[in-house]
Amino acid sequence: MPVTVLRVSSCRVVGQKTLDKHGYSALQIGFGVGRPKSMTKAEKGFYAKHKFEPNKGIREFRVDEDAMVETGTQMHAEHFEAGQFVDVVGTSLGKGFAGPMKRHNFAGNRASHGASLSHRSHGSTGQCQDPGKVFKGKKMAGHLGSERVTIQNLKVVQVDSEKGLIFLKGAVPGHKAANVLIRDAIKKARKAIQ
Repeated sequence: MPVTVLRVSSCRVVGQKTLDKHGYSALQIGFGVGRPKSMTKAEKGFYAKHKFEPNKGIREFRVDEDAMVETGTQMHAEHFEAGQFVDVVGTSLGKGFAGPMKRHNFAGNRASHGASLSHRSHGSTGQCQDPGKVFKGKKMAGHLGSERVTIQNLKVVQVDSEKGLIFLKGAVPGHKAANVLIRDAIKKARKAIQ
């Protein structure tokens, strides 16, 4: 079975959002090892106030009031279990400037019968004098990739709690050693598959 191996490292709860104070309940999870040199004053103040080593970044996860975890708690791979489904969010590979055939799956123009130097072009971009413009969002050539992508319902095949590894069935967006966000699947119930 082809799997993607993800490593959970240096993840801990660095903050809480409560229903009384903020209007919703969530946990702020810090990940990676940060460098104070590349932090803003506000970020430095946040870590100094809580007396934590700085993290590379912080992400927020909505949780129920009864599922709150104390700040400083380390998050491990065993939060997930084999058989459950997860959603993975990452930044897709950047592919630079791409034509309409690669970017939007256009069919392209004819290979013969007078088509000249325009076999992979997108053809007409709109109408004549009325409306006299190209509509916003028109599918054309441009920058492809390097955007936030969510892959839903990936199955957890195995969890190695000692090494902090999670084995997922299928592909995950992003390059090697990229940071990704893993959360319980929102479209499937959290239960082991028989």
